[in-house]
Amino acid sequence: MTDIALIEAAASRLAGHVRRTPFLNAPLLDRLSGRRIFVKAECLQVTGSFKARGGWSAVSALDPKARARGVIAYSSGNHAQGVAHAAASHGAPCVILMPSDAPQVKIANTRAYGAEVVLYDRAAENRDAIGARLSADRGLTLIKPYDDPQVIAGQGTVGLELADQAHEAGIADAPVFVPCGGGGLSSGIALALSARAPGLQVRTAEPAGFDDMARSLASGTRQKNPAPGGSICDAILTPTPGDLTLPILSRLAGPGAVVSDDQALRAMALAFTHLRIVLEPGGAAALAAVLFGEDLPDTVIAIATGGNVDPATFTAALDRFA
Repeated sequence: MTDIALIEAAASRLAGHVRRTPFLNAPLLDRLSGRRIFVKAECLQVTGSFKARGGWSAVSALDPKARARGVIAYSSGNHAQGVAHAAASHGAPCVILMPSDAPQVKIANTRAYGAEVVLYDRAAENRDAIGARLSADRGLTLIKPYDDPQVIAGQGTVGLELADQAHEAGIADAPVFVPCGGGGLSSGIALALSARAPGLQVRTAEPAGFDDMARSLASGTRQKNPAPGGSICDAILTPTPGDLTLPILSRLAGPGAVVSDDQALRAMALAFTHLRIVLEPGGAAALAAVLFGEDLPDTVIAIATGGNVDPATFTAALDRFA
């Protein structure tokens, strides 16, 4: 079970291996939105996303003999890169199961970190079943993208940093919007903030049509998405909330927010124009929620989770909205 002690232990193992990402604000973006917006730029993290934290936490916590046999993970790209980077740094073999329609830049980067990439059809094949089979056949330890206590703990280190940065900025009370797939980052941050900065409450942000977490939080029961894909926000498309993450967020998070693909693209353009950071669509979901959401307070926080975007998608966002 993940708690603040596990998050703090993960932070100790991550020290010197991940970046303390900046906490950004742009007055012109504030003027445009009509509220103060602060952005924690995890897109500037090692491997280009917060997933470097969970990957390092999980790999570094393994028994040395298990680590020497190798690890396996499944991901559309950011968890893949985080685990591949951590495995390579620890000298561990690594197999990554990726959907064949994942952005090519993410597939290429995962291979560049030294991982063996196995592609699958997300519409016709079950990634969990494939991952379990490969794990059993090769003796690999499966590192799940969000339903793993050590992964949640690693992602929770974002919350430890955020608590300090918000305090330094004089922010005691504000919603913290987090792009959400299975909920590993959201739940880790929620646990850290509940212990370190209880006035900051997590709110998830998801693409329209794939808002299983928002619907689950509203209904009190686990909801599923009707299709495996169909949004440009590939990084946060998951079938259903995690078994470990949903109970945490049901206890600690506020209502979920939903954004359109166009809003995510516009948020990408505004982030580049005013903050000079590069975001992928899924990584911009929280920024879209604070830019275009209604009934929000005067000060809001967004986590910018990843910047691993194909050039064509980024160019399209700038052409349309910059």
